[in-house]
Order: sequence, then structure tokens, then C-alpha cells
Amino acid sequence: MNEYYWMIGLGVLLLAAGLWIGFFLHQKVAAAKIRLAEQNTREVVEEAQKKAEAVKKEAEIQAKDFLFQAKMEFEAEVRERRQEIGNLEKRFLQKEENLEKRIDLFEQREANLARREKSILQQEKNIGEMEKKYQTLLGEQRQLLERIAGISAEEAKERLMKLVESEMRHESARLIKRIEEETQNQAEKRAREIIGNAIQRYAADYVAEETVSVVNLPNEEMKGRIIGREGRNIRALEAACGVDLIVDDTPEAVIISGFNPVRREIARITLERLITDGRIHPGRIEEIVAKAEEEVEKSIRESGERATFDVGVHGINPELVKMIGKLKYRTSFAQNVYQHSLEVAFLAGAMASELGVNVKQAKRAGLLHDIGKAVDHEVEGSHALIGADLARKFGEAHRIVHAIAAHHDDEKPVGLLDILIQAADALSAARPGARWEMLETYVKRLEDLEKIAHSFPGVGKTYAIQAGREIRVIVENEEISDADAVMLSRDIARKIENELSYPGQIKVTVIRETRAIEYAK
Repeated sequence: MNEYYWMIGLGVLLLAAGLWIGFFLHQKVAAAKIRLAEQNTREVVEEAQKKAEAVKKEAEIQAKDFLFQAKMEFEAEVRERRQEIGNLEKRFLQKEENLEKRIDLFEQREANLARREKSILQQEKNIGEMEKKYQTLLGEQRQLLERIAGISAEEAKERLMKLVESEMRHESARLIKRIEEETQNQAEKRAREIIGNAIQRYAADYVAEETVSVVNLPNEEMKGRIIGREGRNIRALEAACGVDLIVDDTPEAVIISGFNPVRREIARITLERLITDGRIHPGRIEEIVAKAEEEVEKSIRESGERATFDVGVHGINPELVKMIGKLKYRTSFAQNVYQHSLEVAFLAGAMASELGVNVKQAKRAGLLHDIGKAVDHEVEGSHALIGADLARKFGEAHRIVHAIAAHHDDEKPVGLLDILIQAADALSAARPGARWEMLETYVKRLEDLEKIAHSFPGVGKTYAIQAGREIRVIVENEEISDADAVMLSRDIARKIENELSYPGQIKVTVIRETRAIEYAK
């Protein structure tokens, strides 16, 4: 038992000794590590101090270099600025010298102007005094003349003006009569020029054509059949003919609307045949339209050939002949353009024969002058220029082409043929009944004619006759002399030209009647 305790005590002693030894060794190791760490720390601090000193020295060197470079740049900039300031000072001194010179010059000019102004004021004063003297002298002379003549200056001036006006009017009338007599005795060439210049006054405006055709129906039921189920018949007809069909409240009638007169005619023929036949459906519509197109095409060609045969012109391109035939379906102010073209051709030929101009050329140009109206709904521009382009394209002579282009003054007339076509065109359009005119417009034109004639002094009565193509003016015998009547007719004609628009020309006839009355007792 004692051995057991002895063993335990020995173990405890050994354990305590081991612990003390371990603690002692641990203290020594820790002290060694501390010494090593302190040594490493000193080395790091020393190395850091060395690096810091190196960086500091390098920074000092760079700073010195930067300061040196900045100093050099600053000195260079200062030198440059000083040089600029020196240049500016030189320029400023030069400008100051120039300014001083100008100031001296201006002062000299101002002194000169002051002297001139003083001189002018003195001259004005002298002129004013002289003018007063002259006015006084003129007043004395005028009073002396008025005492001698027995009338005032205003009365003398008025009498003189009336005398001069009367003499000038008489002189003008005599001069006009003499010129007219000399003109009538001119040679044939001069007469042709006068006729050409006179008929050149004719003018005819380009007017809009009719754009609708009306087809009569046998009854109101037919409108429904033309429209068809869900509108298929009317759509097929419009698509095939290229027109618009207007089915409205107009009793027993359908309106065909379109700018192309040929298509409108094809639609009219087609619709009339469908109504007569009674079978109206898309298939039948296409069949009838094809037949109507052939018929209209044949009619156009025959009409063109008939026109060239009637006028007596040959060798016209077939395309132009076809276009002449198309004019049969075109109207201007209700005047058929086809008939109008034939009339112009005949009128131009008749006038050309009288004037000794080539009759064939005149008829050819007259027949083709409105050819542009056959396609002017398809091409932009004036029908005269369109027609000239077509004629040029299909081989017509230059004179014919220019006459077509100039018949509405789109181009300037250069020859007698151009003026002949203008005159023939105006004559055909202005003849009574050729073109439609509203009654109100017609009456207003007649009233304006008579009003213009009445506006002149000495006019007693006025009468617009021959559908407004002549105005007869009856003047007072005591107020208007024969010479004054000549001047009055011209004055009225000029005023009508300036204030009214009218087709053709208006004849002004001034009548001065002298009546001698005696009674047998």
C-alpha cells in the first residue's frame, strides 16, 4: 500500500518537473522568437527608411526639374507676351497717328463746309430777295396785262386751253382721216399686213368640255337591273368602260360621267343596247362593251377620213386622222369640236384665197388646230401646245405646227398663216348660235355696252344690236362735230376693249344727224 502511494507521489513529482521544464523551454523559445521578430522589425524599418530617403531624393530631383522646366516655359511665354505687347503698342501708335491725321482732315473739311454753308446761306438770301423782286415784277406785269386785255389770268388760261383742245381734236381727226385715206391707197402687200393686224384682235378662250351623258330608261325598274345584285352589274360596267355611272333620284334616267368623251360614248352605246336587250349581267356587259368599242373605233376612223376628204387635204398620218374623228365626241361651250374644226378649215381657206396665201396649208392647219383636244384629258398642258407636239410627232410641216401652237397665243404668231388660223378659230366660235351663253350674261353684256357709250359727253341714245356685236351711238348735233364723231368712235372702242370681255369684235358706229325743218304757210 505504501509502495502504491510512493509510486503515485513519484509520478506527481515527475509530472511537476516535466511541466516546469516545458514551461521553461517555452519561455526560452518565446524569448528567442521575440528577439528574432524585433531584429526583423529593425531591418524592415531600416530598409523602409532607406527607400523613403531614396524616394525623397528622387522627388526632390523631379521637383527641381519641374520647377526648372516651368521657369523656362514661363520665361518663354513672358518673352512672347512682351513681343506681342510691343507689336500692339506699335500698331496702336500707328493708328493713333492715322487718327490724328484724320481728325485734322475732318477739321479742315468741317471748316470748308462751314464756309460753304455760310456762302450758300448768303446766296439763298440773295436769291430770296431776287425772287421777291421777280414776283413783284410779274404781279405788276400780270395786272398790266389784265387791265389791257380786260380779263383775268385764269379766264385767259381757260380760254387758251379750250382753244388748244378744240384745235388739237380737229387736227387729230383730220390726221386720222388723212392716214386712213393714205392707208386705203397702199399697195397690196401693205393691205395684207393691215388685214392681218386687224384680224389678230380676235381671241377665243379655251373652255371646258361637257363631261356627262344621260341615258333614258323605259321605267324605274331598270335602275335595279342595271345596279344588279350587290352592285355587281354597275361595277362591271364601270370597270369595262372606265366611267362613273350615277343612278340617283332622276326619274327614268342614268347619268354617265367621265372626262374621256370616247369612253363616255362607248358606255352610252353599251347601256342603251343592254337596256334594249334586257339581259344584263357581267358576261353580257363585257361582250357588248367589246362590240361598242369596235363600232366607235370604226366611226372615229370614218369621221376622220370624211373630214380630210371634205376639206381636201391628203397625206395626214393615220393616227392624226383618228384623232380628228375623236373630236366628234368633244364639245366646247356646247359647240362640237369636230364641226368647229371643219368650219375653221373652210374659213381659213377662204381668207387665204382672198389674201393670196397657200390655201392647202391654211385648210390643213385649220383642220388640225384643235387636235390637242382629242387627248388633252390624258396629257397635262394647253391643248394648243399638245396639238403642236402631236403634229410635229406625226410629221407635219413646221409652219403647220407653229400655226397650231400659236392659235391661242401660247406661242407668238410669226407669219400670216398663224394669224389666219387665229381669226378663223375666233370667227367660228363667235358666230351667232355657235356657243352657249347664259341669258343673264348676254343681257349684262348688252347693258354694259350701252352704259360705256353713254358715259361720253354729247351722246344722246345708244343701241346694242346684232347680238352685241355692234353698238350704234347717236350724238347731239350741237355738241359733236363730224371730226369729233371720228374721235368719239375710237374713244368708245378703246374703252370697250379695256373694260369688257367678249368674243370676236364689236363694231362702233357713231351717227351725227343734221335736220333742217321749215313750215310752208
